[in-house]
Amino acid sequence: MDDGESAVRGIEERAFNAWPSLASVQCDGWLFRFSQGLTKRANSVNALQPAGPFRDTLGLAEDLYPRQRLPVIFRLSPLAGNEPDDILHRVGYRRTDETLVMTAALGDRMPLDPEVVITASPDMSWSEGFAAAIGISPTMREIHDRMLGSILLPAAFATVLDGGRAAGYGLAVAERGMVGLFDIVTVPEFRRRGSARRMVEALLAWGAARNAERAYLQVVSSNERALNLYEAAGFREAYRYHYRVRPSGT
Repeated sequence: MDDGESAVRGIEERAFNAWPSLASVQCDGWLFRFSQGLTKRANSVNALQPAGPFRDTLGLAEDLYPRQRLPVIFRLSPLAGNEPDDILHRVGYRRTDETLVMTAALGDRMPLDPEVVITASPDMSWSEGFAAAIGISPTMREIHDRMLGSILLPAAFATVLDGGRAAGYGLAVAERGMVGLFDIVTVPEFRRRGSARRMVEALLAWGAARNAERAYLQVVSSNERALNLYEAAGFREAYRYHYRVRPSGT
């Protein structure tokens, strides 16, 4: 295993731990994740250390996901290699949502912003506010809360305040010297007022206080506003992944 592959695997493992699925299956070095349809990340097939014929993996995916009434989705990081992407393309799987994984060295960070409230678990106001800001349906809200409740690692559930009102929400999870940032969302009426920047800086400070030396996050490549924010905070691209989705009705 070269250093680049080892670094990718380390981030991938941490991200799976930080955002747990409700159920999972492993086969031939692939991780099948199931969470009743909430997010592609938690309802897709992911490479760990692929071994064996990929068509066997594909066959199992096309059996398991429809049984759960879920679309068949592969999330293809550099760990997957080229063959799975080629095969999925040939059999008609649609490519979508190219995503950057970005990392940053923490170094010295500003102290926690007093107007960013951080708790170790999601209280009702955080869950309700986040769900409203991101547009999670009542049905998916219950699933989302269950997934949050299954996070076992040290976590920070953050709310950024603006004039005493909740302006944004975010989540960070620390593990083995790294902190992952997830679900940075700003309430629409507070956009373009620096809330996301303050949220990111507070979560990075929280991670540094827990002995993290580096941070990572995931952002869709077309989200230019978020990319600018993260680059300004010191993040740089480490690698990319994309999804392959089986067309409906096939």
